Amino acid sequence: MALSKFLGLFLIHIALLSSSCFAADPFVFYDFEVSYITASPLGVPQQVIAINNKFPGPTINSTTNNNVVINVRNKLDESLLLHWSGIQQRRSSWQDGLPGTNCPIPPKWNWTYQFQVKDQIGSFFYFPSLHFQRAAGGFGGFIINNRDIIPIPFGSPDGDITILIGDWYTRNHTALRKALDAGKDLGMPDGVLINGKGPYQYNDTLVPDGIDYETIDVHPGKTYRLRVHNVGISTSLNFRIQSHNLLLAETEGSYTVQQNYTSLDIHVGQSYSFLLTTDQNASSDYYIVASARFVNESQWKRVTGVAILRYSNSKGKAAGPLPDPPQDEYDKTFSMNQARSIRWNVSASGARPNPQGSFRYGSINVTEIFVLKNKPPVTIDGKRRTTLSGISFVNPATPIRLADEFKVKGVYKLDFPSRPLTGPPKMETSLINGTFRGFMEVILQNNDTKVQTYHLSGYAFFVVGMDYGEWSENSRGTYNKWDGIARSTTQVYPGAWTAILISLDNVGVWNLRTENLDSWYLGQETYIRVVNPEVTNKTELPMPDNVLYCGALSKRQKPQDISFATSITTSSSKLFLAVLMVASALLFH
Repeated sequence: MALSKFLGLFLIHIALLSSSCFAADPFVFYDFEVSYITASPLGVPQQVIAINNKFPGPTINSTTNNNVVINVRNKLDESLLLHWSGIQQRRSSWQDGLPGTNCPIPPKWNWTYQFQVKDQIGSFFYFPSLHFQRAAGGFGGFIINNRDIIPIPFGSPDGDITILIGDWYTRNHTALRKALDAGKDLGMPDGVLINGKGPYQYNDTLVPDGIDYETIDVHPGKTYRLRVHNVGISTSLNFRIQSHNLLLAETEGSYTVQQNYTSLDIHVGQSYSFLLTTDQNASSDYYIVASARFVNESQWKRVTGVAILRYSNSKGKAAGPLPDPPQDEYDKTFSMNQARSIRWNVSASGARPNPQGSFRYGSINVTEIFVLKNKPPVTIDGKRRTTLSGISFVNPATPIRLADEFKVKGVYKLDFPSRPLTGPPKMETSLINGTFRGFMEVILQNNDTKVQTYHLSGYAFFVVGMDYGEWSENSRGTYNKWDGIARSTTQVYPGAWTAILISLDNVGVWNLRTENLDSWYLGQETYIRVVNPEVTNKTELPMPDNVLYCGALSKRQKPQDISFATSITTSSSKLFLAVLMVASALLFH
């Protein structure tokens, strides 16, 4: 009897301990060991960042409302954060994995991310967000599937394939970082990788022997879902498959009006889902190509990614010239018109059974307007920096969200200007003060000479307009207020603007940045701080038990906190079930 009473109390204790993470929604668990390995994707041995000794890292596969638990072991020689690009982290910017919201994971330490992929579907990716590490790898795909009760707006594919494309340098990330710190440009990339591999030898002069290339195996007469992500540094890429159409179906969590493209420009940080029908003959394999856009084609021929699409009944190797890219090297009108053609499928259900278009963004009154302008790099206090509206962002030693929790003063300023500064540029930790449940219009004005891509954490925003020239109040007459695509990453062409609308319904501190890694590293970003004036936990989850401390709060950090929090967080649900089994055996023996 005493044993039964003891076990009962013990079970209650364990249940309470695990209640914060043992909910009705299922859990998916991943262990990530992040380390360096040597690889030669372009034929030159170099240090890359691997996850579980794989480059690229594994694809995270989840379903809407799953609780995702990822235990990260940092075996690098520098601190680490992993960012889940496009995952909205509803009510929990604590898990976003960016320096403005999280302290880094020190070398040789564990830390466990735990978040719910709440009310989302679609194709995303993750990457390391500190120290220019994305240039060395550490990235992988992130899939959120529909729940079974929610129909998808196309037939179930016969296969699901993740494709990671991106420009690549044979110099390691520390060398690239030092070049930027010294005020230098990175120069032309050495190549484009597809799933961490170099180009197929389609040309003996351009591609040397011995390079490992990606092969995607398919069966004839099938339909496959290709999830394509540009995980590179700064190069826009045109993606195409020889002799095949790409039926666009989804981008970054939104189903699109389905349209066929022979090729599509995918800018840095963007993700797309295509439906590929294997309806060609199998006389030979087919080229899969990712080539640089808006550059001198003759100089950049070496910077082309080439993989192989192989039918199971293929009769020979791919041969001949690559399929042609769009013929508009210096005219970006074609690309902009292509971007405008991507529309939201307002009749399809998203993560919930109601149509995507049931949220009528075009009829909501705008409450806040920000015009954000970027320019070519400038010199501030003797350093080469990039700016947003004249401000070059400085990441604080104490993360913003942590400073708020512990009321640490002087960490940041809520004074980011609604219009670009007219005076000299400055380096500041300056934030946008967002209004909870406000509706914000942001105009991204690109006065640089290259395409910029912008990403916002915590939200999917509506891309309602883009055009060349300077944005003005009259530009609103061109906005698409019905089926503009909802996504987390949009391109802004040089000498042009893109307008987005954001419904600020997610409490937290959210990063707004360029995805061009070199410009981001040099300061082209800010954060939007969204606070509910009513003190309640309903709009934000509490600080996690295993939170890391740094900066002004570093004295609060104890090394043993990490191992304890990790073991509890990653094992709680398994432990709960194990204890139930042991208790049952003892009680009913």
